[in-house]
Amino acid sequence: MPKINVTVKWSGKKFENLELDTDESAELFKTQIYSQTGVPPERQKIMDTTDLNKLGLKEGHSFMMMGTAGELPKAPPKPVQFLEDMTDAEVMTALDIPPGLENLGNTCYMNATLQCMRAMPELKGALDKYEGGLNGVDSRGNLVASLRDLFENLSKVSDGFPPLVFWQMLRQSFPQFSQTGQGGIPMQQDAEECWSELVSVLKAKLPEQEGSDKNFVERYMTGELQTETTCPEAPEEEKVVSKHEPFSKLSCHISIHTNYMINGILESLNEELEKNSPTLNREAKYIRKSRVTRLPQYLPIQFVRFFWKPQEQVKAKILRKVKFPLEFDATELCTPELQNKFSKAKLKIKQVEDKKVQKERDEKRRKMNSDIDKPAEASSSSAMDTEEEKFDWADYLDPELVKDVGCNPTGQYELAAVLTHVGRSADSGHYIAWVKKGANEWHKFDDDKVSVLGDADIERLDGGGDWHTAYIVLYKAKKLE
Repeated sequence: MPKINVTVKWSGKKFENLELDTDESAELFKTQIYSQTGVPPERQKIMDTTDLNKLGLKEGHSFMMMGTAGELPKAPPKPVQFLEDMTDAEVMTALDIPPGLENLGNTCYMNATLQCMRAMPELKGALDKYEGGLNGVDSRGNLVASLRDLFENLSKVSDGFPPLVFWQMLRQSFPQFSQTGQGGIPMQQDAEECWSELVSVLKAKLPEQEGSDKNFVERYMTGELQTETTCPEAPEEEKVVSKHEPFSKLSCHISIHTNYMINGILESLNEELEKNSPTLNREAKYIRKSRVTRLPQYLPIQFVRFFWKPQEQVKAKILRKVKFPLEFDATELCTPELQNKFSKAKLKIKQVEDKKVQKERDEKRRKMNSDIDKPAEASSSSAMDTEEEKFDWADYLDPELVKDVGCNPTGQYELAAVLTHVGRSADSGHYIAWVKKGANEWHKFDDDKVSVLGDADIERLDGGGDWHTAYIVLYKAKKLE
């Protein structure tokens, strides 16, 4: 039968000249009616299997329909956008990628330093409380104010931001960063020097935190060492003990025997020196052994990769591969007394993490066996999953460490940021920041170019060649969940 035009009467309305192809299924016709009336096909009385050719329909046939309309389909509130159609700023906003910093002429050392410092959210809170402005005669106060304003601007933009004011204040405070080469182009600088100078200024200028006589740097970034100096050549000579020596970073020395970061740090904490012995009345060898008595919330570690070559007048680079962990147990660096204070919390963290790993394995195994019908076993597993152990971390933490706000009360760290260098000398090459966003997710800040990477990319930054090599790593105290 040829196509015919029909009329549908419904709820006092008439829909004329609806085209009906009797060779097609009734389901198609019901969909046409739905588009006109809003009555869903499932509420219409024509069966999907009805043969329309057998109904004896003629041109102009009228249908009477009963039923209530459902809600008509709505268009999306916003047009669907695809990544390839977005601007760079829109992509960064959609993927929650933070903004980078524009290179103002060999300023990657500064940009990488700043991005790593932004990995400490408490620093921004401390800067927000700094009341100084940019008009004072105090250049270092101006530097802190410009850092505060820069961090605030970065929290509001999505495109790469030019840190012009901060760079100007940095050069006013530290003229060495104003050096220029041929054609007046700014010279590359040492990122570690930039990091250390900034930390010293923040320590001097940031206000004391509420309820404390210490500021952010003193609370969250400063550890303490106990040092013992002995003379092996004169065992009877009384050892010299020095307590509460502050430090704002630890060093990882690199020798031909250094393969792991922990070994390089321990080497830096055990030094040999020569000085006059009052017992022997001559120059003698002394051993200076240092151990940590306070671990800060944030622990920067510098890989001592550069040494001065007087003939070439350059800071040459040690390329040796030195592995650093994504999670770091720092208890081996501490005094026995501090290790003892960590012991209960350290054991509990291991138990919690072991259970988490086992739960993930069990879940993976259940998914692999999901095609097997085992109702009894499944219900038992589900019951176990919902039984979460309830405990209070305060029962496992040393009370003195709990009171010490800004310290690490467990000795356990996780990697928060890495500042890398690629090149053969500290004053050349290129610096990049790699900052952790979440589980197996990192942001690579190559000046104003920001990309997303995983843990495996970070593990490749351990040196051994001309690839990006860790120069400063920033650890933060492991979060207790």
